[in-house]
Amino acid sequence: MKPTSEVVGRDIIVIGASAGGVNALCEVIEYLPPDLPAAVFVVLHLAPHGRSALPSILGRSGCLPACHPSPGEPIEPGRIYIAPPDHHLAIDGDRVLLSRNASENGHRPAIDVLFRTAARAFGPRVVGVVLTGNLDDGTDGLAAIKRCGGAAVVQDPDEADYPSMPESAIANVPVDHVLPLGDIGPILDRLAREPRPAIPADCGTVEEEPYDMGANDKDTGGPGPAGQPSGFTCPDCGGSLYERPGEQPLHFRCRTGHAFSPESLLAKQSDCLDAALWAALRSLEENAAMARRMAKRAREHDNEMSRRRYERRAHDAEGHAKLLRSMLETGGVADELMSGTG
Repeated sequence: MKPTSEVVGRDIIVIGASAGGVNALCEVIEYLPPDLPAAVFVVLHLAPHGRSALPSILGRSGCLPACHPSPGEPIEPGRIYIAPPDHHLAIDGDRVLLSRNASENGHRPAIDVLFRTAARAFGPRVVGVVLTGNLDDGTDGLAAIKRCGGAAVVQDPDEADYPSMPESAIANVPVDHVLPLGDIGPILDRLAREPRPAIPADCGTVEEEPYDMGANDKDTGGPGPAGQPSGFTCPDCGGSLYERPGEQPLHFRCRTGHAFSPESLLAKQSDCLDAALWAALRSLEENAAMARRMAKRAREHDNEMSRRRYERRAHDAEGHAKLLRSMLETGGVADELMSGTG
């Protein structure tokens, strides 16, 4: 399926989903015909460990064969290629690539990786589809597909189990079709058979992958990602995050390749804050326990001054720990800090 000058339909369909995505994908796949003249690629956010039953589920839902592809497998129309757990699914020319490159938006596989590589490889031949899910993975990749002349289809947020991903795509990308699930399969079949437009001039602006997908000899000695330091640090590795001024939608990437949209970065920062606060609670409780032990030791040695000092220290630590535990268990600390009211 190498790009050719022949005017054919949009024969590369890339679909991204997250929370609630299994049922949504089944409904879309159910309406794809057996003679679909396009290859379908699917990324569903998955737990990194264990096996995925998604190929068998989607295979039973429709009439197209579905599989986890092998690295370098040639692309064939009428097949569904599904990202395996803990691996990005990408496209390079006429073959499928898998990699364990750094996570994007907190996920591996990430929707943006698939969408971005499809846009660079096939330009106007691509249809990008964003389904139900939290936050905004897929928005940046869908924007790349549109810049390269592809088509953008988004599930109607009003019927999505989790509307955040569709809402983000609609707010940031000039979407072609916003549809209920039952109408997405037929529109994909129609787009696969209609003539496609020419390659737009700005297709070359799509961001390159931080490293060659699937390469074993990654060069980490370069100057870092393109753009300017953002002043923020990567919540996954602690490195500096870079941004490109004026880029829409906004995007952050660190030297090692972790990438974040604004919403995913905020969510990851919230997770890090929560973990730090629980670690602080542990430290306060251990500090109180140590001070109590030292106070007991001082009492046994008739050292009244040290006993009082350690007991005051234990009392203070226990008070702070009690307050922090109460706020953590009700969500008060993180909610106040992240809302700016704390």
